[in-house]
Amino acid sequence: MKFKLWVTLIILFFIYSFYVYIYSCSEKQPIQPNASVLSGWKVWQNKNCHTCHQLYGLGGYMGPDLTNIASDANKGSDEYMKTFMKYGTDKMPNLHLTEQEMTSLVSFLRWVDKSGKTRVPRESVHWTGTYIF
Repeated sequence: MKFKLWVTLIILFFIYSFYVYIYSCSEKQPIQPNASVLSGWKVWQNKNCHTCHQLYGLGGYMGPDLTNIASDANKGSDEYMKTFMKYGTDKMPNLHLTEQEMTSLVSFLRWVDKSGKTRVPRESVHWTGTYIF
């Protein structure tokens, strides 16, 4: 009985190890950020965008998650994103970004969009901007 258990555990270990090996080999190499992306990252940090917006599900809940905003068919154009950055909305203030800062921030958001996917469901966000568990 013990022998069968050990053999089963060893077989399962090798199957699991093989699965992990195959999974790790199939991962895409990350896209290295260029100078514009790094500049946009600094704008993101300096303007504290993370206090209201999320990337990869981390950050504030007052504004939308921007991880995949660049691939959104309705909101992914450079002009659309820059309009929100330039004029703000009722919840988002005008941060008085320069054209170069907006261009860099768009480059950063496009880079983030290519690196992963995440969406926080609307029903999980309370009207105060907090997350409902």
